[in-house]
Amino acid sequence: MSLSTILNIANSGLQTAQTQLRVVSDNVSNVNTPGYVRKIADQVSLTTQGVGSGVEVARVRIATDRFLQAASLSAGAEASRQGVRYELYDRIQSLFGDPGGDTGFFSQIDDIFAAFAVAGEDAVSGPRRQDALFRTQAILDEAGRISGQIQAVREDADGRIQSAIEKANSLLQQIETLNVDIAKATVLNGDASGAQTQQARLVDELSSLMDVQVSQRSVGGVSIRTGAGILLAGAGAATLQYNRAGTVNAETGFNEIWVTEPGGTKRAFADGLKSGEIKGLLELRDVDAPQAAERLAELVTHVVDELNRAHNANSAVPPPTTLTGKNVGQDLTTALTGFTGGTTIAVVNPTTGAITTRVDLVFSGTGVSINGGAVTPMANFLTDVNTALGGAATASFVGGSLSIAATGSNGVAIADSTATPGAKAGRGFSHYFGMNDLISSERPPLYDLGMTATSAHGFTAGETLSFRFTGQSGARIRDIQVAIPAGGTVGDMLTALNSTVTGVGRYGSFALDANGEMKFTPLGDPAPRMSVLEDTTVQIPSGVSATELFGLGGGVRASRADGFKVRTDIQQSPSKLALAQLNLAASVGTAALSSGDGRGALTLADAGQRTARFSAAGDSPGGNLSVSRYASELSGEIGGRAQAAKTRQASAQALATEADARQANYEGVNLDEELVLMTTYQQAFNASARLIQAASEMYDTLLGMI
Repeated sequence: MSLSTILNIANSGLQTAQTQLRVVSDNVSNVNTPGYVRKIADQVSLTTQGVGSGVEVARVRIATDRFLQAASLSAGAEASRQGVRYELYDRIQSLFGDPGGDTGFFSQIDDIFAAFAVAGEDAVSGPRRQDALFRTQAILDEAGRISGQIQAVREDADGRIQSAIEKANSLLQQIETLNVDIAKATVLNGDASGAQTQQARLVDELSSLMDVQVSQRSVGGVSIRTGAGILLAGAGAATLQYNRAGTVNAETGFNEIWVTEPGGTKRAFADGLKSGEIKGLLELRDVDAPQAAERLAELVTHVVDELNRAHNANSAVPPPTTLTGKNVGQDLTTALTGFTGGTTIAVVNPTTGAITTRVDLVFSGTGVSINGGAVTPMANFLTDVNTALGGAATASFVGGSLSIAATGSNGVAIADSTATPGAKAGRGFSHYFGMNDLISSERPPLYDLGMTATSAHGFTAGETLSFRFTGQSGARIRDIQVAIPAGGTVGDMLTALNSTVTGVGRYGSFALDANGEMKFTPLGDPAPRMSVLEDTTVQIPSGVSATELFGLGGGVRASRADGFKVRTDIQQSPSKLALAQLNLAASVGTAALSSGDGRGALTLADAGQRTARFSAAGDSPGGNLSVSRYASELSGEIGGRAQAAKTRQASAQALATEADARQANYEGVNLDEELVLMTTYQQAFNASARLIQAASEMYDTLLGMI
């Protein structure tokens, strides 16, 4: 071996030791730097014609383990998903207050019924009436506030989705820029570890937004895909696009999130998205919050309906001169068809409480008998009733609302027969038409209308309904527009809706249940979600849309919660609160109402215990149970969901912490190990230096011999 070879070997050893010491120095100096990944210098032997000729550092890399990295990224994404769901759902839970306290929302519902019980003890007490009305309006206001705040949470989630999308775009651009830098360093055999460490931090940050799969490129850098295989980085940076909805209400339709891959392919981003902050925000916005809003609306609707049921069975003393019903969303003949049993309309003297005129109605489903006469068609109802009233009062039907107005100062009272009460879809005559409702609403709140396939729907042919179907991930499957057919019956409408060619038949079907409520049953597992995007229909004569009339989609059902209020005239004059009951046994000229009668207040107080039929709402199948029981179950469910979300968040965070700890244990800097390496490479450096010195002395000796 020549002296030149010895010097070359020693020099390579010296340079290699210097590089190793520099790597160790970088590691030690960054021991407390968050996210720092220790460097490793890969040292290899050099050979010339099979003979060792020294050593060199082939590359400086960061100490990563792809399995630990994948586990950490996956756990971190799930922790972000569960964290944001818990954070926002906890906000929803807090809106209802302490379920066990005296001031919580559910406790206030019980307070309403208790207030009416107190009012029944002294039916003429103005303060007690006022207190009952105040508590009723307070719970309606509180329901509206909670409903609005749930939508505010959804709006917040929607805004955070847009922010997350913008952040993801920035991270992808930075990751792709570092890919270029790392590739250049790899080609030039340079040190790319700094860029790799920075890139690893960016990938960690990206994984908190979405679930990603990371693979190493052969030229250096990383390739990133979503769990569904969408390419995000590695051959250019993908671009995500989303436009937030702005002001959000229960019926808001949200835009799709799109991703344009580096090759130009545009795809729905939510497809296959399994975890990450964006996934959690989508779930909260599209599933968790709407379900809570729907359950709240269903509860409040039945609190209102049961109070209205009791109030319609009662009468104020003196009775009002005019009873004006709610908009039933149908023409009068359709609304009357299906009624059975008996109902009495009485014109009452306001001073004596005596009946001056009485009209007894007996319904047979398709016709009505008045005062024991022959059964006549429902189409003649107004004419026949007005004839029977003989000018003492006048019945009219305008804009979907039935009205009965007494002549002069007399009042009007309506009561169903105690033996065979008039009823349709489980509601009495006055209740169905809302003739003496305590609480009014801005739109039809009840969808079990008692309609059948042969009922006239009242919509104009050619008007359209636009539906959107989305998958479990929230990604849009398809938008479908359905036109109202030429046929004028509900059956014709159902046929058009369920068509597999021009309707929604490929995704589910609409049908009327036994109570005349139109329900949608989806097809498939998992089943798609249906919502209404646009509705141009207008029912004649009521002016309501098909969505409002039949409660199509969860949005319109959830929006009911903020549309109730105690009738203005009753708020202004509590004496108009109906706490008495009409005595149907009284004949004409005999007193049938008395001012001290508080029996009606007791029916209002018992309204919370009466079994009602709840429709499916959120993830609840509904069923027959009391308002108080439903409120109790909803209270427990919301608390249980919040606790479950907290448990999922804690479990996911614990798993992420463990995964990060294992990764950090492998990738982090261990001072003891670095000290050993520093000592080793210092000795290697010294050995190489002594070898150079020895070779130098040998050169000097040879030169001295010449």
